[in-house]
Amino acid sequence: MEAAAALKRWIQWAVRSRLKPFARAARTVRKHLHGILAYLQTRLTNATVEGFNTKLRMIARRAYGFHSPSALIAMLFLVSGGIELNPPIPTRS
Repeated sequence: MEAAAALKRWIQWAVRSRLKPFARAARTVRKHLHGILAYLQTRLTNATVEGFNTKLRMIARRAYGFHSPSALIAMLFLVSGGIELNPPIPTRS
């Protein structure tokens, strides 16, 4: 893979350069090289899962005052279950 060779060349250059920020970045890239190359091959990330997890944590934070866990579970299902509540708006006749 062309990207793997280019990244390895850049890591070698960055480590040899006497610039501390570049050497530190090169160590980080080397540490995560397998994941970076996997992303370049598949274009898959866990961003969707992380976003959903953040949403659920926000809902759990809102539910701290509830008396039972069943209320939290009901709120989680209500918000993330895909149910749309569109009650009719009363109008004057």
